[in-house]
Amino acid sequence: MALCATVPATAQTRSDESFDNELSYGINFNSNAGLIGGVFLRSSYYKRDRLYQFWAVELVEVKHPKERQIYSVRSGETFVRGKQNYMFVVRPQYGGEYVLFKKAAESGVQVNAVGAAGPSFGLMVPYYVRYSVGNQGFDDIRTVRYDPNTLLLENIYGSSGVFTGLNETNVNMGVHFKAGLSFEYGRYHESITGIEVGFLVEQFFKKPIIIPEARNSNTFTSVYLNLYYGRRK
Repeated sequence: MALCATVPATAQTRSDESFDNELSYGINFNSNAGLIGGVFLRSSYYKRDRLYQFWAVELVEVKHPKERQIYSVRSGETFVRGKQNYMFVVRPQYGGEYVLFKKAAESGVQVNAVGAAGPSFGLMVPYYVRYSVGNQGFDDIRTVRYDPNTLLLENIYGSSGVFTGLNETNVNMGVHFKAGLSFEYGRYHESITGIEVGFLVEQFFKKPIIIPEARNSNTFTSVYLNLYYGRRK
């Protein structure tokens, strides 16, 4: 999602198709999440010929590779066996885009190399389920924090949702780096759309515990795809 810009003739010589800045936003898909990984917002600005810098922020969910939805024998609803925490990551980023192939002024595809890095704020939200504590055929259903060591699978009615544990969120700090290519479509002076594909490496200072019984790591790697929309000026 590169952009191009114009400045006075006293500065650098720039083409008429250049732009000062671009604001874009979109949806993230990645190999560490489900159907949709998250969302992002990016603000880019001209640095020099073919080079643009940007600030961005992403909010994505990171799932453990061993997560599997199973059905409750009591309700038919689903929950994740053994899960202790949701993990959402806020990623402020600073990066750059270098234009590899420019497009024509009115149409075509522009290809940019993209790189960015920044801190990672891992939001660990406790996982709650609806659980029956009744006996002798009487169901007393309560919302409790899932502990695979004390709760019986046959008494779980299903997940209670992410909002239940938000007030108990803990923050796990880390850093990340990503690199990729963006393919941008659209006319200059108008809205633009595009896709960005690449890989991301993320390292947390403390090991995030998502499923205690499975192997949990400080390092996460993923392949991602961003679909974005933006406007220039």
